[in-house]
Amino acid sequence: MGLGGGQETSSFVSDFLEKCGGYAVLDGGFATELERHGADLNDPLWSAKCLISSPHLVRRVHLDYLDAGANVIITASYQATIQGFEAKGFSKEEAKALLRKSVEIAIEAREIYYDKLQSRRPVLVAASVGSYGAYLADGSEYSGNYGDAVTVETLKDFHRERVQILANSGADLIAFETTPNKIEAKAYAELLEEEGIDIPAWFSFNSKDGINVVSGDSISECASIADSCKQVVAVGINCTPPRFIHGLVSSIRKVTSKPIVIYPNSGETYDGLTKQWVQSSGAVDEEFADIVIGKWREAGASLFGGCCRTTPNTIRAISRVLSNNKSSAINEDA
Repeated sequence: MGLGGGQETSSFVSDFLEKCGGYAVLDGGFATELERHGADLNDPLWSAKCLISSPHLVRRVHLDYLDAGANVIITASYQATIQGFEAKGFSKEEAKALLRKSVEIAIEAREIYYDKLQSRRPVLVAASVGSYGAYLADGSEYSGNYGDAVTVETLKDFHRERVQILANSGADLIAFETTPNKIEAKAYAELLEEEGIDIPAWFSFNSKDGINVVSGDSISECASIADSCKQVVAVGINCTPPRFIHGLVSSIRKVTSKPIVIYPNSGETYDGLTKQWVQSSGAVDEEFADIVIGKWREAGASLFGGCCRTTPNTIRAISRVLSNNKSSAINEDA
């Protein structure tokens, strides 16, 4: 797709959404699908482990989501950090190469998918950046509590080189995901400005109460930080139970006019100590998709997908409902 580069950042997502028919579909749970294909992700690198051990599975999952109708595929770099790879014995240069590889695999999957089609629907590659808490691999991204020793400067230093590499890897945008607190959002915003990162980005936050991000910081404050950053082209929520999404979208819409991106989890709860998902009343795929149209879209969201424990079937259902809605709108206008 390649909408980055010389395109004005401010119009990036609006132009993309127009090409998609007004709304866009993201992919779904990546680790969920890797495990379904047989990957063992019990590792501090989580899904990024497959960049080393089974890149063919990473490509396969990207293709599964493209086949399901995704307009945005997110790289397997969420838990991929230079520090994390070095802890596994890789050199710094090897760690950098693995970060670039996450984007290369996604771009390759897009080209393979395009080769199968008569026409090219819009598809973006988003380079994933997980939080500092994700690197710690102790569930901190679900609490947002980093302790007093971790400052904005600490976080900028941690993310700096990784963000530079991903920004120059050929991705269309950077997805800062599962952001658990305002201090990390501030670090991202300052880092994008200081480093002169010229590709677009989105910030997405996670919540466990439908009012605040998981640290207890106000979602409105966090979204305002994203809104004030000129490189940020969309703001949203990910890895949050579906029942909280409508209220969070409404809160975000009050502080920004930027497009809102929504990709909740299945509704299950992650236990950071046991590293297990605890079953709860998660929505089934068709019900999940109906909620997209019935509530979240009306509240102001325009990019929709899934996070942990969602599957290509979830994304297929979302794509189908959005496509049907677009067709209905066209028929009404005619």
